[in-house]
Amino acid sequence: MVFKRLLGSLGVGGPTVDTVLDPGPALPGGALTGQVHLRGGGAHFEIESVTLELVARVEAEHEEGESEGAVTFERFTVGGGFRLAEGEERSVPFSVTLPWETPVTELYGQALGVVLGVRTELSVAGAKDKGDLDRLAVGPLPVQEAALEALGQLGFGFRSADLEYGRIGGTGQQLPFYQEIEITPSPRYAHRVNEIEVTFLAGPAGMEVVLEADKRGGPFSSGHDALSRFTVGHHDSRDWNAEVEGWIERLVEHRASHGSHAAYGHGHEDHHGDHGHRHDGHRSGPGAGTAVAAGAAGLAVGVVGGMVAAEVVDEVGDFFEGEEEDEEG
Repeated sequence: MVFKRLLGSLGVGGPTVDTVLDPGPALPGGALTGQVHLRGGGAHFEIESVTLELVARVEAEHEEGESEGAVTFERFTVGGGFRLAEGEERSVPFSVTLPWETPVTELYGQALGVVLGVRTELSVAGAKDKGDLDRLAVGPLPVQEAALEALGQLGFGFRSADLEYGRIGGTGQQLPFYQEIEITPSPRYAHRVNEIEVTFLAGPAGMEVVLEADKRGGPFSSGHDALSRFTVGHHDSRDWNAEVEGWIERLVEHRASHGSHAAYGHGHEDHHGDHGHRHDGHRSGPGAGTAVAAGAAGLAVGVVGGMVAAEVVDEVGDFFEGEEEDEEG
């Protein structure tokens, strides 16, 4: 175990902590399990609470351009109310439930370029001190995997994935940010759209799938992109290739027919204009430039220019360390 000393408000002689997550990716809406290992410092400490924070690397768009920041999107108190003696070692097991909208960080074991972390906070004698961040891996729910696999089999490719600060109007979104998975069009649609962005908004009752298509020139080359929204159940059994192709076809038809209007539909169509949906233009997320091999494996992350998505994640993983330095400064 690698104990990380908590400095700052607890002092150099304070307790140290090592949070160990159980192996394997967690799932949105599922359990995150592990243990917080504590080691006493140079004196007795009354541990009032042990808290876990879920933190995400999020992009925000504003008039000056784009910026990045760390957003805490959930907190869990997993222990506390005990004395940690000098040099004593104690473990606090935990099992907490992830928010349904927790972003997916990997697909088929390959990193997508989205960075999530778990940070441990100790509250001692009224003072709070935060430890280092441990990387959080989250896999897709069955419906998410089925839809992404269908996209791969239909000839679409993975371009990048990122987290955008803001809300998508007309949906049941709960978190202050949403995940976008950017995919390249299949040959059938390449002449009609540049890319399609997929957002999954999961909840206890099912999943909202929001699709956005950019513009491929023509009379509708200005204004906001077209949106379509569909709802599926967590345990739906469908012909996913046919289902997803229907989604794409409806999305592209909306874009061509309504131009700058955002079109939402599930069994029927409602047109509500912009809905406050976030941005114009194209961004390059942390996984930009990674390619995807379509086929039986579905949307799987591949290699381009000698760089794989996992290496991109290693590069952006240092983001959290820089964020902590900013907080200390």
